[in-house]
Amino acid sequence: MSEIPAHPLTPMGGEFYAPDRERAFQAERLDDTVRHVRVLFLLSAVLNTLFFLSDWRFYGDPHFYVAIPARALVVIISLICFWRIQRVTTFRSAQNSMLTWEFVTAIAVAFLVSSHSNLALFVVLLLPSIYYLVVPTSFRWTVISGIACSVLLLAGYLLPAQTSPTDTGLVLAMIMLNLALVLVVTRSNRLQRTEWAATQAERRVKNELLESRAMFEAMFKTVPIPLVVTRPDGTLVTTNDASIRFFGLQPETMRIRSISEVYADPQDRNTILEMLARDGRVAGYETTARVADGTSRTVLIASNMLEIGGENYIMSAVVDITERKAAEERVWRAASHDSLTDLPNRALFQSRLEQALIQAERNGTQVSILLIDLDNLKNVNDTLGHDAGDALLMETAKRLKSMMRDCDTVARLGGDEFVVVLVEPIQLSNAMSLAEQVLTELRRSFRHNDETLSGLASIGVAGYPEHDRKPTELLKDADLALYAAKAQGRNRAVAYTPDMRHRIEQRATVTREIQDAVRRGEIVPYYQPKIDLASGHVTGFEALARWQHPEQGFLTPASFLTAFEDPELSIAVGEHMIRRVASDIKEWLDGGVDCGRIAVNLSTAQFNWIGLARRFIEILRESGVPNERLEVEITETVFLGRSSTHVVTALRQFHEAGIRIALDDFGTGYASLLHLKQFPVDDIKIDKSFVTDLENDLENAAIVQAVIELGLSLGMNVIAEGVETIEQANFLKVRGCAQAQGNLYAAPMPMEDVPRFLESQRLQNA
Repeated sequence: MSEIPAHPLTPMGGEFYAPDRERAFQAERLDDTVRHVRVLFLLSAVLNTLFFLSDWRFYGDPHFYVAIPARALVVIISLICFWRIQRVTTFRSAQNSMLTWEFVTAIAVAFLVSSHSNLALFVVLLLPSIYYLVVPTSFRWTVISGIACSVLLLAGYLLPAQTSPTDTGLVLAMIMLNLALVLVVTRSNRLQRTEWAATQAERRVKNELLESRAMFEAMFKTVPIPLVVTRPDGTLVTTNDASIRFFGLQPETMRIRSISEVYADPQDRNTILEMLARDGRVAGYETTARVADGTSRTVLIASNMLEIGGENYIMSAVVDITERKAAEERVWRAASHDSLTDLPNRALFQSRLEQALIQAERNGTQVSILLIDLDNLKNVNDTLGHDAGDALLMETAKRLKSMMRDCDTVARLGGDEFVVVLVEPIQLSNAMSLAEQVLTELRRSFRHNDETLSGLASIGVAGYPEHDRKPTELLKDADLALYAAKAQGRNRAVAYTPDMRHRIEQRATVTREIQDAVRRGEIVPYYQPKIDLASGHVTGFEALARWQHPEQGFLTPASFLTAFEDPELSIAVGEHMIRRVASDIKEWLDGGVDCGRIAVNLSTAQFNWIGLARRFIEILRESGVPNERLEVEITETVFLGRSSTHVVTALRQFHEAGIRIALDDFGTGYASLLHLKQFPVDDIKIDKSFVTDLENDLENAAIVQAVIELGLSLGMNVIAEGVETIEQANFLKVRGCAQAQGNLYAAPMPMEDVPRFLESQRLQNA
């Protein structure tokens, strides 16, 4: 298939390459084509009628009997086509009428020219020319009808007569005429279509301009941002609907002579003109505008210089930011102040502290920090309710503000913590005296809902430049001093000393060592068995962390409790332990060793990890260990922290996955019965402190018996920890305790000893 040339018109015929475009051309010219062809058909009928009447003079001549029917046929077909052409709706149907007329007329005229009259030769040459030049058919049918007409007329003119020397010349002349007429038609088609295409393009451009102008005017009028067009002298030219709504004026009642009248400060108008003269545009100029009701609005002005018809105009957009400014103020207030006490919050406090230290360094002055923690807020909340606690916080804020100067900063860091930044001339010794006054003032009681409240606080004091120069370090010093005040019995003020930081650094050193130990795989699980008291069989093990220290040997968790106080480190240790436990379970199961359920301990800090349960379950799946082989042990303290919502989610996910949940150290925490009711707990573990000396201590015996009865009534397994003697085991067994764990049965052992222990137990119970 040959490629269509880039030119839109065919080289021979001058029609459009694209059929759709050609049809569009013919469709648009259809009315003119119909009118033109109707005139042609009418003229054909009239002329042939006249010729028909004229031919009666040849009555009696043999040719008369040929001419009369032929003339009549032409008249009839012309009238029929004249009638039909009025009802056409497409160029194709119109062309069918034209072709019908052409072929019928050509046949009739072919009979007429057989007379060899003086007009016959003229008609032989004229009629094809009419077909080419006058009848507006498509190029293909024009050529077909023209050639067909020429052949018919030549046949009618030449065949009946004897051969003449001029016949060959006449044929050649007819061929030349057809070729010439084809070229003429091609050129005419090209000119017509080129002109039409140009007209279409011009019309399209004009329509686009009109549409663009209409769209611009519609956009200008309906855009929701107020738009104002003025001359450089301030004369108002036009506005959109949003401007009318914003300024509160109707077009017919607008009395503004100059745009300067809407500015609260006319100088702003001059400033905008200067910026336009310099830059040609203004973006985001904030000013105040007056509206019809007399109020003022804060707005942003964006202006551009325009040149229309050789004259300069200024088009300005007005954005009302009054509510936004108010909202920003509210947002800033909410973001920088505590909602309860309206004191600066932690973020604003840190900014104020940084500014105070910069100023002190520049002026060679001092800055002191009082970090205040309310000792009794939790008790007030628990006993009198949170509304009383809120009242205590607000009263504390009020008293602190009343004791400080305007240049000082009183902030609430959150919870029960407040902080005061004292600037020159307050020195560290003065700060300590002021801290004592704060303690005295906070202890002064006040009434709330018929209750007497007072504030007890601990205060840590640190100063610049005595202790530190950086804001974060200075706050850390005050925090260390506060920690020391609480450790000394609370309700006192303590100034920072360097040895406080030394103790913290020691703690950080231990933390780093534990991190390295986890990375090197030195934290390993040791397994202590759980024994069914009724059958003596092993039901499972508890995995206990041990630190295989390269210098100090195996260390118990008491040596690295720091790991379980730091959330990130606790999570790292916990994930490391579950991976080792899962690997050990997999190895035992692959070796045919039934290890029962393995319990792992979860610390409070680990529940800060939102994806705790999902991660543990994923580790079991990756290791190929069934969920039913794992049990998690938690203490009641996990329910008391700020991560309690994570605890609920994690425990439900463990429970739904088939992992048992044991409440460890039961009886040593708070609200245990409430936890048993609210959370999916399967097992209760009696703390070893109650099992110790069980056979001699009546109070411990009573507590243990009560816990066993509670567990049985709730349908839970009760497990006793720290069982050391046969007497303890018998006591527990008689009272219905399901399982026991302790050195009586086995001390915690490495994973490779577990199969031997299980085998020995099996032989012992056989």
